[in-house]
Amino acid sequence: MHDYDSFNEDVLGALAAIAGEDDVLMVEPMRAHTTFKIGGPADVLVRPHSPEEAVRVLDTLAIAGSPVTVVGNGSDLLVGDRGIRGAVVLFRDNMAGIEVSGERVTAEAGALLRDVALAAADAGLSGMEPLWGIPATVGGACHMNAGAYDGQTADVLESVRVYVPGKPGEKGRVREIPVADLHMGYRRSRVHDEGLVVLSATFRLAVADAAAIRAAMEDYQRRREEKQPLEMPSAGSTFKRPEGYFAGKLIMDSGLRGARVGGAQVSEKHCGFVVNTGEATARDVRALIEHIQSEVRERFGVELEPEVKQIGEF
Repeated sequence: MHDYDSFNEDVLGALAAIAGEDDVLMVEPMRAHTTFKIGGPADVLVRPHSPEEAVRVLDTLAIAGSPVTVVGNGSDLLVGDRGIRGAVVLFRDNMAGIEVSGERVTAEAGALLRDVALAAADAGLSGMEPLWGIPATVGGACHMNAGAYDGQTADVLESVRVYVPGKPGEKGRVREIPVADLHMGYRRSRVHDEGLVVLSATFRLAVADAAAIRAAMEDYQRRREEKQPLEMPSAGSTFKRPEGYFAGKLIMDSGLRGARVGGAQVSEKHCGFVVNTGEATARDVRALIEHIQSEVRERFGVELEPEVKQIGEF
């Protein structure tokens, strides 16, 4: 059942005054905002256009007592078929500014890692190459310390500017936090643990040969295309890497390559990915994840922990 009626006209009017009427959307399907192409409607979705607007939107929702879900590119999300109650605040193209200054690149939370890496390459700055193919926003990358090919966000991150939620019903505050104080580890950070909202991030990179940077980026992209099912909707790697193992190999060795529940399938190309074959529901994906966990646990005694974050109502 949708709860958008609980957003009274004063709250909706305040949100529209901040972000514009066209960027306060009612009953917005989340399948349009996730790489899985799955998800029911958000009661209200708001698209602020700057970190300053984002703070005002978040404060307005906090004072109104609305549940808030912040979404970037939706590349690690499985949104339930019944959607998300409360407000979704979207940081994507609407808040994706990038600035280069010397050896530093500062990007708003909605900027894609890909675009940050391209801007860095154009400026002859190295360090983002392993991250450039990850389909995450800057905010999402800082939230989960996104990484690939032995590189991780923490390696190049200098600091983040975050919104710190206040007590229920109160406004939050904005803080700048250096990377040393973010406690970044494998697929986690203080941003994740404390429910902070990334507004922007600054990366410290190194001057290098532009041609060498581009060559490295092309190599990483070629490796991704060869091994990953990029042609099908997914949320990236479905499971975290269990210590001492590779999730994809455990799943393959459990005889689950191509296994299906409804429209959800273990990728034929890379068993570490669950893909949407076209009409998968969130329940299909959840059931397949649980089946994979059960089979791997029974055969190998290994507990697979999902990397995909499940949110909303199923």
